[in-house]
Amino acid sequence: MALGLLMASLDNTIVSASVNKVIANIGGFDKISWVFTAYMLAATSTMLIFGKLSDLFGRKKFYLIGIALFLIGSALCGMAQTIDQLIWFRVIQGVGSGSVFPISFSIIFTLFGDPKQAAKLSGVMGAVFGLSSVAGPQLGTLISEHFSWRWCFYVNLPIGLASMTVLLIALRESKAERKPRIDYLGALLLVVTTVSVLLALELGGKDYAWASWQIIGLFALGAVGAALFLRVESKAEEPMLPLAIFKNRLVLGTSLLCFCQGFIMFSAITYLPLYATSVLGKANSNGVLTPMMASLIGGAILAGFIAAKFRFRTIMAANMALGVLASVLLMNLSPDMPYWQVIGIMILLGLGVIGPLMSMAQNAVAMSVDRKYIGISSSVVGFWRNIGGVMGASIMAVLVNASLKDSSLEAIDKFNIPADQAANLTNPENVLRGASQMPADLLAFMRNGIGAAISHGFILSLIVMAAGALIALTVGGARLQKKPDPDSEQPAVAHSA
Repeated sequence: MALGLLMASLDNTIVSASVNKVIANIGGFDKISWVFTAYMLAATSTMLIFGKLSDLFGRKKFYLIGIALFLIGSALCGMAQTIDQLIWFRVIQGVGSGSVFPISFSIIFTLFGDPKQAAKLSGVMGAVFGLSSVAGPQLGTLISEHFSWRWCFYVNLPIGLASMTVLLIALRESKAERKPRIDYLGALLLVVTTVSVLLALELGGKDYAWASWQIIGLFALGAVGAALFLRVESKAEEPMLPLAIFKNRLVLGTSLLCFCQGFIMFSAITYLPLYATSVLGKANSNGVLTPMMASLIGGAILAGFIAAKFRFRTIMAANMALGVLASVLLMNLSPDMPYWQVIGIMILLGLGVIGPLMSMAQNAVAMSVDRKYIGISSSVVGFWRNIGGVMGASIMAVLVNASLKDSSLEAIDKFNIPADQAANLTNPENVLRGASQMPADLLAFMRNGIGAAISHGFILSLIVMAAGALIALTVGGARLQKKPDPDSEQPAVAHSA
């Protein structure tokens, strides 16, 4: 399972390091963002469906189906001859990833009767995610430079095949006695709703104006889909998403906290690399991201151990409080700040904010639901983290772009810049590429403007993390504990051979 999780989580970071080689080989600069967007849409929209199906028909079966889809998608991506082919093959990869992430954790909680042992192992699994985030960019650069960008996809094949082989031999499952009914309409409405909302957030303010009919239409479609989905799920015999699980304060609170975690995590991953290169003048962003991702590993493992000693409310409240502190520090980033202080903020973000909830959320939710809902509950955690992440990066983009526009207008007046060159100043990448031809005083002014825009954008993270701190206080006094597991409630039970 660790191999499968490593394969799926490594994929996005390793591919990001090879985009320049992809463009040079098959073109498609104007569509390159869809290589990542398509993967994210497919993974997020299918995550809950795979989680539910694993509850109904067996975790092993759908875990292996997920890995098989991921490997097929990887092989096809490596053979892609056009950017359009690559985007569609990434959809296949994303669907497979939607199975691997949630079912990995649900198998752990099914295998281990003692939740404290499951918590420790889920912490290790969270660390695997962090490890892939650290190693991915370096490995992707190495492979694409010395071999080919296609091997950034082919490298998944031996890892995935090894994972499938071991699980085929080492994992056994009891079978359900009755054939459950599948909520096809709920699954369809879930995909429509998720894809519509995520597409609107991805395209809004970039490809289309927020007030355009395309974006308003997508949000409207998402709203209608969500309303119909809730109606269908409330009446379905075997709902795709059992709404009853959210009556538990810990499940509802943890879902909201995962949204908050995704919000600050994706905002940081999106804008801190830009800050490092555009404002601090670093050659690449690894010096900023690597400390955050490396400390995330420690935070995930640490949370797996301390969850056995403290109440979830205590740990989550501390986690969100550190998120508030990190947001305040990010709001006060400046070009004059010593680089070691910037690194310190990144370590705080990984060790205290992102890492702990990466594993602890899985433990809290799995412990709070019936065994028959472990698959869907594990999916809920990743689903809300992704939704929060996309929303965080999109809304922060609105704030950053608005602030950059003000800075560029001020620069136009102050430095008498021709109107045909003014538009370039609102794009940090253009400022960075044209730094050698730009007057020193204008470059310094724009770098300060970019830094101020990014810092101001983290005001939103502060608001979200403060809300998270209040939510954490409402989750109740639950702690990890072993609870009865009647066979009648287990339609499919995994155990090691």
